[in-house]
Amino acid sequence: MRRSLITLLVFGLTVSAAAQDLRLPMKAGSVKFAVIGDTGTGDRHQLDVAKELLAYRARFPFEFVIMVGDNMYGSDKPKDYVKKFEQPYKPLLDAGVKFYAALGNHDDPNQRFYKPFNMGGERFYSFKPSLNAGVRFFALDSNYMNPAQVEWLEKQLAASGSDWKICFFHHPPYSSGETHGSSVVLRQQVEPLFMKHGVSVVFTGHEHFYERIKPQKGISYFIQGSSAKLRAGDLSRSELTAKGYDSGYTFMLVEIAGDELTFQTISQTGQTIDSGTIHRVEINTPAGTRPITTPPTSASPTAGPKR
Repeated sequence: MRRSLITLLVFGLTVSAAAQDLRLPMKAGSVKFAVIGDTGTGDRHQLDVAKELLAYRARFPFEFVIMVGDNMYGSDKPKDYVKKFEQPYKPLLDAGVKFYAALGNHDDPNQRFYKPFNMGGERFYSFKPSLNAGVRFFALDSNYMNPAQVEWLEKQLAASGSDWKICFFHHPPYSSGETHGSSVVLRQQVEPLFMKHGVSVVFTGHEHFYERIKPQKGISYFIQGSSAKLRAGDLSRSELTAKGYDSGYTFMLVEIAGDELTFQTISQTGQTIDSGTIHRVEINTPAGTRPITTPPTSASPTAGPKR
């Protein structure tokens, strides 16, 4: 029987951290990856984040990057793929780092045919980074969650056999953003499947800030939509917010080893914005085993964004 999960978050905030303040355990055989979102500008902010991402890889050798949408703002001619993707991440691409993209509302669906995005010509797909790691990722197209995609998702989740099921897509089911807020309809479509089949972590974008949502119905949600776009002051602290940052551009580093997922959110200046560890524990409910998430009561309180 596959183990269900309980997610315990142990987190902290360091607004004056020195660059290269690595907080990941670096365990042998772990799955190491990065998360970026709302990236495709080709401007100095994207370049700054890409530079910091490369600098951290010297100490944390992640093998792949997931992109949570809006991979290409504006024109998407061949020269734009060079300016807005290939040039900013050239050192990573040259080093063999793979990028796995999800589609955002600013993306042409034909991006699925762009080989460096590793979408295999599909609007939604799944991949397993290691045969032995017990981790599978599910990339969704949240622009159009039609019945065919919902049916595909349920079949894929049910058959995955992975301990860690991680979904990534563009529109956040939960958000404290003033411009967009929570994608309630999308939540109603996918969250029951996440709960039923043991999805433990979800990464999204769309909102141009970083937000870690308090665990909702057994699932940890992250918004990472500020890797090249920023909507300063748009994050209103709400009952959903565990940690928020809307004052700079960010990316995430993540490591999965056995029962633990450790994350670190870093700004374009190398400062650690948020960090923590998610632990998996099997629990039982009247409906059977299922994942839930509960922050530890001993965790220090987090400050909301200054408004």
